[in-house]
Amino acid sequence: MAVASLIYAGAAVHAVGRLPGGAGLVLRWTLLWPALYLAASLVAPLVIPPVRRWLTRYVWMSFQAGFGQTPASVIIGVALLMGAALFIYWQIASVAATGTYRANVFSAYAAGIGILAAQAVLVRALERRPDVRPMIEER
Repeated sequence: MAVASLIYAGAAVHAVGRLPGGAGLVLRWTLLWPALYLAASLVAPLVIPPVRRWLTRYVWMSFQAGFGQTPASVIIGVALLMGAALFIYWQIASVAATGTYRANVFSAYAAGIGILAAQAVLVRALERRPDVRPMIEER
């Protein structure tokens, strides 16, 4: 989540001097709308019980499968984040060249950060469960 947030911040700073439309439009596209998407994707999985159960199950299955616990899986995760970052930078260049905003990739990336944050909250909740804690510690 931290790496994704840093990538996002770098892309937003990069966009400020390059995107057309003035500061107000750029701030709406890089901060305002993405903040709404981030909030929705963070809050929804934590307050809607079926979504919370599904995401908790996904987080637990990922842990059991070893994702995020081996050097290869960490490298793959960071590579996916970097691929998304390259896509954002490509979109910034495309908008700068054409002057046309087609889709807000900042909102999509912020929504992904929100889901990562929700997963982090659910991981902490799983760690506090007495039936799960020993299984986590033995890995």
